[in-house]
Amino acid sequence: MRILIADDHSVVRHGLERILLKEFPSAHIEHVADGDELLKKATQEKWDIIISDVSMPGKTGLEVIQQIKEQHPKLPMLMLSVHPEEHYAIRALKAGASGYLNKDMAPEELIKAARSVLLGKRYITPSLAEKLADQLGSNTSTLPHETLSDREFEVFKLLASGKSIQEIAALLFISSSTVSTYRSRILEKMGLKSNVDLTMYAIANKLL
Repeated sequence: MRILIADDHSVVRHGLERILLKEFPSAHIEHVADGDELLKKATQEKWDIIISDVSMPGKTGLEVIQQIKEQHPKLPMLMLSVHPEEHYAIRALKAGASGYLNKDMAPEELIKAARSVLLGKRYITPSLAEKLADQLGSNTSTLPHETLSDREFEVFKLLASGKSIQEIAALLFISSSTVSTYRSRILEKMGLKSNVDLTMYAIANKLL
């Protein structure tokens, strides 16, 4: 079995590897540290499963998963994040992920999820299943932040947390002018006027 792990933190990559090797001792496991490396390795080599962080320098995990799925639509991909499910899980599933797990999961849950997606199934936690059911049964209109693209949502969260345009540019490996363009789009789509408004909105909707 060939497993590819993508995360920008070395301790996380090695921790995941240790958990997986206990269950799959003969597995060949490799690591990458950012979205660009993930896309390159995922498309140039054959893998049985990819386990990737959602937020990484350069291309985000959500951006990369869509590109990988275009070439390998049946490749199982598990997405991990420090963020609560309501922030990214539904976006990840829509992008083509086979499952979404929070990084504070128990090791047993990672193994359960990996085994499930390797069988061609989706792995959805009970709490996420409940959120999906609530969405399907709700007649409420889409919230402003749900109209944002994946990259816009990433920039929105960083702006709302108090990061400057220059800091965001460095974190995402993009230019300051590109961040400014994203900021303008975000404010327009959400009907807001300033970074303070973004912060207040994020707090009110439990996005920080």
